[in-house]
Amino acid sequence: MTNVRIGVMYDRDWAPEGLPGFARDVEALGVDDLWVVEDLGWNGGISAASLALGATERLRVGIGIMPAPLRSPALLAMELATLARVFPGRLVAGIGHGVPEWMASVGVAARSPLALLEETISSVRALLRGERVELEGREVRLADIQLVHPPAEPPPVVAGVVRPRSLELSGRVADGTLIAEGHGPHDVESARALVDKGGASADHALTVLAFCSVGDDAEQVARALRPCVEGHGAWLGRSPEQVFTVSGTAEEAAQRVRELEVAGAGTVVLRMVGPEPVRQLGKVLKALGRQARN
Repeated sequence: MTNVRIGVMYDRDWAPEGLPGFARDVEALGVDDLWVVEDLGWNGGISAASLALGATERLRVGIGIMPAPLRSPALLAMELATLARVFPGRLVAGIGHGVPEWMASVGVAARSPLALLEETISSVRALLRGERVELEGREVRLADIQLVHPPAEPPPVVAGVVRPRSLELSGRVADGTLIAEGHGPHDVESARALVDKGGASADHALTVLAFCSVGDDAEQVARALRPCVEGHGAWLGRSPEQVFTVSGTAEEAAQRVRELEVAGAGTVVLRMVGPEPVRQLGKVLKALGRQARN
């Protein structure tokens, strides 16, 4: 039995109308988290989180990630506060730099991405705590802003980042860090060292995303994963063989989850690849000793 939280991603390529049913299905399986995606041209993170929260009763829903350049910190705090008040204790807000090319394509590329992310996360967290914010930063300007309806339980705000300076920033200003797909146990250990260097608190949690494909036919699993590991490997600057996945038989996949846990992951979020994702997920959960909830 593993103590790590287990989550599942609703993939950006899946139709939005399927999200409520998927959320109910995975909640019944016994997962802890459902993570939704905000990528340019795909889905909106706040609207997707609203659908998932409204369709379920206990799932924690994470947004991974909302690009700081696309959103005013004041508006972002207002939207998150609304969800956190209606669904207390069930929301995690992920904020990141955004893909530079995408941000440039809509005219919001930051002059200083590090400053923008730090100022956004800091001001959003302060607003969610009910504080009055006055900020004249390098990228963010807020003049005497305060939420009328802050949540009694502010949701964790985590940074979805990859590079060393951004990981240190996450440790300095965020409640946790979201680590992208393809990163294995050694990467998780390195990320922990960097967020700690940045001054992370003892409860600063690492959430690790991982491609997951499960089956008894190793060649079939490899074929299903190939587009993911090739594309993500190119983004990470790694060969496909160096892209970490949670894959193989159910027992092998469960072992990969345990390896991430030992390395320091507090939550492992599985991005299912291949047919029948809910059935695949169920096999992994069973191998981890998780029981379905009726």
